[in-house]
Amino acid sequence: MKNLHILQQESIDEGRLQVRVRQKNMGTPVADARVSVSYSGDPQGKIEETDTNESGSIEAVEIATPPLEYSMSPSESQPYSEVTVTVSANGYRNITVSGVEVMPDRLSIQDIELEVLDAPGNDVDNIVIPAHTLYGDYPAKIPEPEIMPVAETGEIVLNRVVIPEYVIVHDGAPSDSTAANYYVRYKDYIKNVASSEIYATWPDATIRANVLAIMSFTLNRIYTEFYRGKGYNFNITSSTAYDHKFIYGRNIYDNISLIVNEMFENYLSRPNVKQPILTQYCDGQKVSCPSWMTRLRLRINSLQPQYLQGVGGIKVNINSGLFFIKHDFFNHGFQ
Repeated sequence: MKNLHILQQESIDEGRLQVRVRQKNMGTPVADARVSVSYSGDPQGKIEETDTNESGSIEAVEIATPPLEYSMSPSESQPYSEVTVTVSANGYRNITVSGVEVMPDRLSIQDIELEVLDAPGNDVDNIVIPAHTLYGDYPAKIPEPEIMPVAETGEIVLNRVVIPEYVIVHDGAPSDSTAANYYVRYKDYIKNVASSEIYATWPDATIRANVLAIMSFTLNRIYTEFYRGKGYNFNITSSTAYDHKFIYGRNIYDNISLIVNEMFENYLSRPNVKQPILTQYCDGQKVSCPSWMTRLRLRINSLQPQYLQGVGGIKVNINSGLFFIKHDFFNHGFQ
């Protein structure tokens, strides 16, 4: 694989980065925070240094990126630039986020949460965003049935699927008792996972199909109390062997954010089956999964009738041929 310095020298396209700074646990904007943006691995290569406005944001910064083509087909070349964002403000602890991914022709949004100086607990002063799942090496998904048994936990079991406000994410394998649990708003969780699992440069319909699969999988875990039923105190993990990749503190993309805001109440289900489908997929490159969603322009209803389910109880049969997933797009393009 080409190293980052070489890729930066070869950059011919541009993306944009917006940084938004808030006070942790309060959500209030932090004005006049000093924001420094530089290429990761090259701290002297400063791109921008500026202060946040009254809304806690800076104007979008233009970032040189690798060619768009790198993200549109399988490639050994890294398809995004990596930058480091450092933020400091009076009365707050400094923080650095490295590995922020900026893709060509897209607006990358990096949210920063600052802790006050006297905040209890261990301070978080450095966040490292690992490689994207389509570029780095991650464990393959362990196959599971698409319809799961509902756990009998003794708790009140809902008679319908409800979109939760928060998801408790275990940042590791289920058995890793040292891993942290994060309380994440449902929509923010979906945006994080989508930004970690697919490229924001893909066509709108491709992104929508993948977002729908991510939401269905997530809601299946919650509705069936998959982990709660096993005695765990979380809803889902960040391990690609068991669930989807969630990366604490990572950036998202404006187009993925808008799509999730529009679609977050939807999921896939089969007729006469209440629970959302455990929609599993793979990239078709590093991992082969012939029985999952990996065929060219797979129509969801081409196997058995399946439906887009809204929380209002309205089912819409999906038969448009919209459902592209990662492997299909890489191998055959979007037609």
